[in-house]
Amino acid sequence: MLLDSLTIMLAIVLPTLVVTLFFAWWFRASNARARYRPDWTYSGTLELLIWSIPTLVILFLGGVIWLGSHALDPARPLTSARKPLEVQVVALDWKWLFIYPSQGVASVNELVLPAGVPVHFSLTSASVMNAFFVPELGSMIYAMHGMVTQLNLMSERPADLRGASAQFSGDGFSDMHFVVHAVPEPAFAAWVEGVRQSGPPLDRHAYLALAVQSRDVRPFTYRSIEPELFHAIVMQQLPPGPGPTTYAR
Repeated sequence: MLLDSLTIMLAIVLPTLVVTLFFAWWFRASNARARYRPDWTYSGTLELLIWSIPTLVILFLGGVIWLGSHALDPARPLTSARKPLEVQVVALDWKWLFIYPSQGVASVNELVLPAGVPVHFSLTSASVMNAFFVPELGSMIYAMHGMVTQLNLMSERPADLRGASAQFSGDGFSDMHFVVHAVPEPAFAAWVEGVRQSGPPLDRHAYLALAVQSRDVRPFTYRSIEPELFHAIVMQQLPPGPGPTTYAR
């Protein structure tokens, strides 16, 4: 979108610069062929030409932005023959909870994805507003308490990526990052099976313990999840996180 906008605006800027230099050269004092018309004031044709150019530019820019905004809508599903992986994301103080509802497992500060498979994220916050961002995949999106935002991403190839919070949220903000492992599908299935064999279950009691403020949390996993836990968080059936102002050093 930015490159298209730059190209459209250069269609005005470059000719204007050229014409300015040409006028300065043509109407120089030594050019006897240049016509001097001190009484000239108006030309309807010239006015139409002058105003049509910015009008066309505004229309082109508006069209580019309109089409680009819809094409790059974070909630728009990615074009793929593969069924998207569902991941529910909860921003906590100061860590990230990732719930895999179809797989029945969850992880903290570690996001494992199958490469080449589109991923549909549903995001909320248990505390203050936050922002989910994986720079190498793009599309930063806000997570807000009592609301759900949607995001669709896909890693086309296996890679280890860095994710982070892009919204200041208190003392532990600098530690609120996570790792993204995009792995082949068999490796993802093996990871899910391994998670199911270890770690505690994630029920409401475990979630309330997790929601207590903590900093620089090492990644860990939950072997099972309570059904509709994400819905209970969004609908505020569970108490919100304490917020950054209550952190006890």
